[in-house]
Amino acid sequence: MLIIPAIDLKDGKCVRLSQGDFGRVTVYADDPVAMARSWQEQGAERIHVVDLDGSLAGSPKNLERITAILREVSLPIQVGGGIRKRKTIDMYLDMGVRWVVLGTAAQRDEKLVREACHAYEDSIILGIDAENGKVAVQGWTEKTSESPEALVKRYENEGLAAIIYTDIKRDGMATGVNIEATKALAESVSIPVIASGGVAGVDDIKRLVDIEESGIAGVIVGKALYSGAITLREAIKAAAG
Repeated sequence: MLIIPAIDLKDGKCVRLSQGDFGRVTVYADDPVAMARSWQEQGAERIHVVDLDGSLAGSPKNLERITAILREVSLPIQVGGGIRKRKTIDMYLDMGVRWVVLGTAAQRDEKLVREACHAYEDSIILGIDAENGKVAVQGWTEKTSESPEALVKRYENEGLAAIIYTDIKRDGMATGVNIEATKALAESVSIPVIASGGVAGVDDIKRLVDIEESGIAGVIVGKALYSGAITLREAIKAAAG
């Protein structure tokens, strides 16, 4: 199972939100590029980058930082946040981003997602952010009535590379991964699922390894790494079983 360090960008800095609340921001690093280099040096195999400002605006807002990360590290990068147009998808993939994460667009623009999947095989990830079993969009500020399973079914045969499932209530809270919901989603689809939100320490990694066979391909870890609750090397070791 893959351990994927998260770099969330707001105003050019590396931050974490609590439960997706833009009013509850903790700045962990002024230099996200140095942070990306550090994760690479510590053994990361992939980095998850989110343009938080872009997720609200609907278009990229931290492009300079993302460009610098791509230039400075050799790891494959997956990028999400504010990607709602084909030209943005094209731009990121042309820049060298390995996977583009579509969240709000997946809920609102089926045509865009299908076209992107067909144009860029194995390069599109579906980002599902859920609160109380319902999908949230627009930087988690808007709730929908659609379930994660229903959203995934729309695209199950379109060639998605993976699904990132985030439990908003647990994100940035270090209260533990929502194992039950993550497992249920993974078992309902044939697409690899990447867990996200709530990792508190080694035990959460081990719990995900226990359900890996249900279709869990990896886990995104943010606050637990930045707060020192777990080191990247510890997480990688735990994920190896």
